Amino acid sequence: MEYTSLPNTNIKVSKICLGTMTWGNQNTEAEGFSQMDYALERGVNFFDTAELYPVPATKETQGQTSKIIGNWLKKSNNRDKVILASKIAGPGDYTAHIRTTGFGGTSIQEAIELELQRLQTDYIDLYQLHWPERHTNTFGVRDFKPSPNDPWLDNFNEVLHELNNLVKAGKIRAYGLSNEKGWGTMRYAEEVRKDNLPKISTIQNAYSLLNRVFEGDLAEISLRENIGLLAYSPLAFGVLSGKYIKGTAADNARLNLFPRFARYSSAQSTEATKQYLDLANDIGISLTTLSLAFVNQRPFVTSNIIGATNLEQLEENINSIETKLSEDTLARINEIHAKIPNPAP
Repeated sequence: MEYTSLPNTNIKVSKICLGTMTWGNQNTEAEGFSQMDYALERGVNFFDTAELYPVPATKETQGQTSKIIGNWLKKSNNRDKVILASKIAGPGDYTAHIRTTGFGGTSIQEAIELELQRLQTDYIDLYQLHWPERHTNTFGVRDFKPSPNDPWLDNFNEVLHELNNLVKAGKIRAYGLSNEKGWGTMRYAEEVRKDNLPKISTIQNAYSLLNRVFEGDLAEISLRENIGLLAYSPLAFGVLSGKYIKGTAADNARLNLFPRFARYSSAQSTEATKQYLDLANDIGISLTTLSLAFVNQRPFVTSNIIGATNLEQLEENINSIETKLSEDTLARINEIHAKIPNPAP
């Protein structure tokens, strides 16, 4: 395993991060335990969850993923071996069963207390804002369209001070963003400098061979502001494993269970996936390995968040850290990207 540090901290994390959002829905607690045991054995010390999980979000299952992690921590006594990341859910109809107040008022304080209880720990290493409060283009929406009915008022400073209060109280060690855009990231950075607050450590956004939107402006912000990318969906909901093209996806594969998650299923995405699959076959590796190794090697990536529904998938995902793509292979990837750029925003 390779390791790096969460930017602006002394927290050492594995380059591969274990994503957990299927636990409590697609995966049982026992399967989650097995994944954590195996990941830790392989040197993965970084686990990512959210108060929202598992996905799809429902009132009945909300928080189950973190409870599974908490039960494992209690059973295994491994809290000191693991770096835990979690998130407070943003506002909207999708999360009205959690709260309707966004990040304002006492929301952050209340959210962290509940998450600490679920995780059965006294602190969370990295606490993230799951998505912006304001109306903007997130989760596969390609273009920004201003909303005249957006009730949001600029509260970047207030939110940062609430997060800093948690740092000072010892309840979190660092904080980060997620599903954020360039403008929002720079506004947070501006307020950090103005009030001399702890710097933003990370930004957790989608990034894969099918979605390199991060490179448009956020990659520069990431490198110049030292805000590391935690890349999620590096396999594009499993599309970049090739299993849907090859017809080998299991019945409990995400897109078989939840076909409405169509972010990576457009005709353009399918054609790009076929071309990446041909490239992987040509150089003698799996499409999964090609896709993950590409993300692992990007200079702005702090950690690559992988997810699996079984140990065989998890092993292949973790093994991707051992593959280094040649300059020729990277050039061929960029040729496909130039022909079919960002088919899944």
